[in-house]
Amino acid sequence: MEGNYENLVEFIAQGSGLGVDEIIRKIEAKQAKLSGLISKEGAAQVIAAELNISFDKQMVKISHLVPGMRKINIVGKIVDLNPVKEYNKNGRSGRIGVFTLADDTSNIRTVLWDENHINLIDKKELVEEGVVEIGNASIRNGELHLGSFSEIKTSDKNVGEVVLEKPVLTKKIKDFNVSDNVSARAFIVQMFEPKFFNVCPECRRKVSEAGECNDHGKVVSEKRSLLSFVVDDGSESIRSTLFSDVLEKIMSKEEIEDGELFAKKKGEMMGKELIVSGNVRRNQMFDSNDFVVSEMKDVDIDQLVEELEK
Repeated sequence: MEGNYENLVEFIAQGSGLGVDEIIRKIEAKQAKLSGLISKEGAAQVIAAELNISFDKQMVKISHLVPGMRKINIVGKIVDLNPVKEYNKNGRSGRIGVFTLADDTSNIRTVLWDENHINLIDKKELVEEGVVEIGNASIRNGELHLGSFSEIKTSDKNVGEVVLEKPVLTKKIKDFNVSDNVSARAFIVQMFEPKFFNVCPECRRKVSEAGECNDHGKVVSEKRSLLSFVVDDGSESIRSTLFSDVLEKIMSKEEIEDGELFAKKKGEMMGKELIVSGNVRRNQMFDSNDFVVSEMKDVDIDQLVEELEK
């Protein structure tokens, strides 16, 4: 039991006056009753409702947020405010506001869809380092989303020292959630050929074949690479990706670009057990989770033995 789920269990225990062990038993019983068709986070929310613990009646911490949670009330500090952007997708158009909200437990990407809320950015009522209170929000794809029925306003509440980096949680792959910063001990079970693309040197976004960047026009692009592979820890497998900056710590440029050298390196890595760390994202095209790896390292046997002894 780790990460947000653990915090949620503690939250329910505090609100109900029951012990953590009893809450866990109730959650496991609910999962068993539903034949495993519901996640432990989902079962926890059902148990909370049965115990008359409503998330829409009180403020919650970012570390308590789990997939599918609705009617969220929260207070935090805006630590990274993006420029308002326009979108046009599937026949719908409009504007979208995005910022990172942080409190003393964690942080989360926050998305504004309502024009009334976005106008607060235009009017500079929502600014970086400003504290805000949010009501009736929901979790979607690991992000906090505010719709037309949500509320947001500036606040003079003290949120304390905020967490700017998400803590890295050790989890089984089957327990990965979108937006998790996680680490797992897993085997490489499949590896694909590297892919290459060009990016803008200013914003690091992909450019067209003609070297055109959407934001910076014609640029002298930089060649980048990525490597996709699959890791499995016995609980489940997940498609994973290494981008250039991390990939070049694992392989030399020659091994990445030369077919024969890559084949040799691939043979060395296939079936190898490693500690992989990174961020879980949702791949909308394939409707599955992707693991963007930020670090790979060999398993430290001595450290592993020490952890098992504890």
